[in-house]
Amino acid sequence: MSKKIVVLTGSPRKNSNSSKMAEAFIEVAEKKYNDIVRFDTANMKLGGCRACETCFSTGKACTFDDDFNMIAREIQVADMIVFAMPVYWYSIPSQIKTVIDRLFSFCVGGKDVSGKKCALITCCEENDISVMDGVKVPYEKSIALLGWTSVGEVLVSGTKNDVNFNNEAGIKKAVALADCI
Repeated sequence: MSKKIVVLTGSPRKNSNSSKMAEAFIEVAEKKYNDIVRFDTANMKLGGCRACETCFSTGKACTFDDDFNMIAREIQVADMIVFAMPVYWYSIPSQIKTVIDRLFSFCVGGKDVSGKKCALITCCEENDISVMDGVKVPYEKSIALLGWTSVGEVLVSGTKNDVNFNNEAGIKKAVALADCI
């Protein structure tokens, strides 16, 4: 059975390690007849949450017009959301963090988006896998609040000197994740 999958990428670099893993995931997921909608958050017009708490009061997720409203519409009808990002300064890159913060709109606006599947694809330069905790913990807490279930995590450390991303293990993990959906 095909699924509608939203893939949110968070790297501002073209051909980044996390983007390549997202592309590997997408390629396999599309071959399985899934409908993929990809948002490269670093290339979008997105502002931070203003905490006005008027979410969905004007017929759209956010009263303020930017690209989050388009993302929110797709998330509402998606079966699965995939977050793909590098670790920046031991945390989530600001480009995708803006989207994650604004998932708050579903809670404030009373929109039930529970029951969705999700996955995390991330990488870091250091060899210490705990460096990814700054991405994993907010991901885990956010999906718990939204009532989503994680179907897998692709965590790849030690990518600093891998500018061409020859880490076949990371690509294989992303492919395996797509195979299991």
